Amino acid sequence: MRYELYYWPTIQGRGEFVRLALEEGGVDYVDVARQRKRGVAAMMKIINDRRAKRPPFAPPFLKAGNLIIAQSANILLWLGPRLALSPRDEAGRLWAHQLQLTVADLLAEVHDTHHPVSSALYYEEQRAVAKECTAAFWKHRVPKFLGYFERLLDKSGGNYILGRGVSYVDLSLFQVVAGLRYAFPNRMKRFERRIPRLVALHDRVVARPRIAAYLASNRRIPFNEEGIFRRYKELDQ
Repeated sequence: MRYELYYWPTIQGRGEFVRLALEEGGVDYVDVARQRKRGVAAMMKIINDRRAKRPPFAPPFLKAGNLIIAQSANILLWLGPRLALSPRDEAGRLWAHQLQLTVADLLAEVHDTHHPVSSALYYEEQRAVAKECTAAFWKHRVPKFLGYFERLLDKSGGNYILGRGVSYVDLSLFQVVAGLRYAFPNRMKRFERRIPRLVALHDRVVARPRIAAYLASNRRIPFNEEGIFRRYKELDQ
């Protein structure tokens, strides 16, 4: 099956978590909105289709045959067993999905560090509140979220969060570490000593042949100040 991924063409965002799974899975897929001929218009056509019974609310969404699946965690729940990136048993698949939803919660809080008031306002219009939000995020929320995943890695019994085999959750945790390093290089450098297993997981994922090839290719969109992880010097004290 040839998969079609629909997401914004200039940012990693939430679509990147799906891209990483597709790349690690070694499957044939098209990043539709990045194509010259189809582009964003093809994505918006699906979203705005009034005749559709189950239209996606927003990207990312994945088209697989007649299926259209939206929401990153939901897409990964479906892709996981098909790409050998999640457990075979139901309890294991739900556990992986639960962890991915926790990642999604973390991403929402990362976004709020630079847009704590409203996504409709520019960062410069909410800079003072962003500083307060970022300070609280690093004091209270980062230790809670990353500390949780660090403990799970300690108990996993293998090199990955679910044990010996890599899962889409591991790929997502790699992206979290990479994103925090981009957005908050100073804060992250100080904090990493508290999460050695999570850092080692990041490095382990980077070393995987398909991921390494992807990261070195032009398919990997660079981090920038339009996505979830944004670098603002005044927030990285």
